[in-house]
Amino acid sequence: DNVRAQTVRNWNKELSKVIISTENQEQKTIFYSALYHSFVAPNLFSDSDGRFRGRDNQIHVLDSDQQQYTVFSLWDTYRGLNPLFTIIQQEKTNQFITTFLRQYKEGKDLPVWELAANETECMIGYHSVSVIADAYLKGIRNFDEKEALAAMVATSNFDEYGKKYFRENGFISAHEEPESVSKTLEYAYDDFCIAEMAKVLGNDSVYKAYTNSSYNFVNLFDPSTKFMRAKRGAQWYGPFVPTEVNFNYTEANSWQYSLYAPQHIDVLSNLLGGRDSLETWLDRLFSSDSKLSGRSQSDITGLIGQYAHGNEPSHHLAYLYNFTNAPFKTQFYVDRILKEMYDNAADGLSGNEDCGQMSAWYVLSSMGFYPTAPGSTLYQIGRPIFSDVSMNLENGKSLHIVSKNNSSTNKYVQSVSWNGKPLEKMEIDHLQLMEGGTLLFEMGNEATKQLENTNFYPEIIPDDFVPSPFVTNDVRIFDDIIKVGIDYNKINSSDFYTVYYCFDSINWMVYERPILIMKSAKLFTKLQRITKSNKEYFSPVVSCDFIKRDPSIHLELQTKYANQYAASGPNSLIDGIRGGKEFRTGDWQGFYGEDVKATIKFDQARTLSEIGISCIRDQKSWIFLPAGVEIEISTDGVLFESMPSIVIEKPTPSDVNPMTFQFIQKFEPKSVKAIRYKIKNAGVCPDWHLGKGNNTWLFVDELLFK
Repeated sequence: DNVRAQTVRNWNKELSKVIISTENQEQKTIFYSALYHSFVAPNLFSDSDGRFRGRDNQIHVLDSDQQQYTVFSLWDTYRGLNPLFTIIQQEKTNQFITTFLRQYKEGKDLPVWELAANETECMIGYHSVSVIADAYLKGIRNFDEKEALAAMVATSNFDEYGKKYFRENGFISAHEEPESVSKTLEYAYDDFCIAEMAKVLGNDSVYKAYTNSSYNFVNLFDPSTKFMRAKRGAQWYGPFVPTEVNFNYTEANSWQYSLYAPQHIDVLSNLLGGRDSLETWLDRLFSSDSKLSGRSQSDITGLIGQYAHGNEPSHHLAYLYNFTNAPFKTQFYVDRILKEMYDNAADGLSGNEDCGQMSAWYVLSSMGFYPTAPGSTLYQIGRPIFSDVSMNLENGKSLHIVSKNNSSTNKYVQSVSWNGKPLEKMEIDHLQLMEGGTLLFEMGNEATKQLENTNFYPEIIPDDFVPSPFVTNDVRIFDDIIKVGIDYNKINSSDFYTVYYCFDSINWMVYERPILIMKSAKLFTKLQRITKSNKEYFSPVVSCDFIKRDPSIHLELQTKYANQYAASGPNSLIDGIRGGKEFRTGDWQGFYGEDVKATIKFDQARTLSEIGISCIRDQKSWIFLPAGVEIEISTDGVLFESMPSIVIEKPTPSDVNPMTFQFIQKFEPKSVKAIRYKIKNAGVCPDWHLGKGNNTWLFVDELLFK
């Protein structure tokens, strides 16, 4: 009873950090449930005597004024929860960051998704840098800032998860790394955070380099579709359907990721065509059909059109109307999300709580503001739902948020002021709020356009940032002749740009008109930018392959491949394109729970001495090697004879690493008009496998013959 009573007192103290005034008890319950959820994680990991187990699996002891924490779901929480903590949990925020730095010393990188002193690496980005930079720029600085910046830079440069390609090419290619679009966009944002902290610390070299790479999202913007798209080298990945959930994005599709450049909304807006175009794009997002295509992804929930509030990539999108000529639409959609996506019930959240991020969005938005780009000290103004909110800040100041004429129907902001002075834009600075005072909203039931934002950040794109050019068509397999166009995203109208191309990486030519390619070739391209100060800069060289298909070879595929693992479509198994050791990069065809049956026919008989397949094994992803391969050949295309079967060893628990294999049957040269393949599925997952009893996958990239 004593423990319970003390726990109640402790929680009441924490929840009293924010006091709301409302006659709507349902809203009050939802708010304090959300605030409670926001405080559940991270968890204290050090014991009462200061001991904790580190990432190096050693026992460490802390000084009495220090604490170690765990459960850092950073891909989720950096967006809203950690910024909320910079307002009402400042001392703990500092403890979280010192925990990060200890983990860096022990494990040699900053946490991505840390759990009980283990790095799970289960999500993308290096968003600990966002938490550190956001806190530092907001004045939370009781840690070694130079050590922190060094750790941030080191973590961003580790040769893992496509970071190397991001640094070298300015984007991650789909054939080099799965989830390439999401990783490119989120790495660019993280680099903005590193740059902003380096700027304050006076580290010019880091500031310049990371400001440059914070614009890398430009390299995946397709001006013809107005979406962020995956590339295979210089070429767009196709076919492209913005509603399709595939492995180019993280728990999302292109609708939900294409506006993820919160660090440079001005540049993104200009790529789209300006403020009105950004507004139109957002209108389409919220009003489109909610039907998804592609692979099943249970995280994509809470849909309004293609906006998915139940998962984090969408959480900033409603606030982007503040950067259009219709900021009142931010108020409209924030009001709708607050009402429709949160409830006092067992299913009161529209998606995974994700260690407090879903609730933190509610806490911040219900008070009237939200950070679209942590690492900046600005919050975007939205739609408060309480008539009165007060906070006693840790610095001894008080923050008061008052909403006059607030009601369920009066959802539009008529005016907003800080300590009696009207705000000039629909945003307010964290440092202002920390000074204490009153944020006053006048609410009404009619939309007003009187408050509009200017640029979020001044559009000063570094001279030496040059976007990569891109091949405009997404077809890479052709029968006779293919016409290839090259284009680029123009980022500064006062500069002069020239596209170059070649087929040998040496003899460069100026691109002036579409190129006709009549045989298999590798196309190289680069972009020259000459600034108005007459300085010359080049983009990285990017390339892509064009493969001329042999029209005398025909594939009849009797087994349907899974839609999300389609590779290049119906002829992928005879296109000559080989996959790597990562099954999600788009060059593998996947077949679930059944044998793969296929027939290859030749217009004219060919003399062959080898027949086989190329496949991949990744048992942790339920992708097993075939149980065997049965092959039949025909000299006339009608009658078939069996060849000796290819026998493959049974799987074992030790086969843990992804590997590619070729299984070849060699024989005395024979004239062959047709080949039948039966690639036998391994059956269900064996008893020693985590998925025991469930069907297994077969992944094949090529049917081989020589």
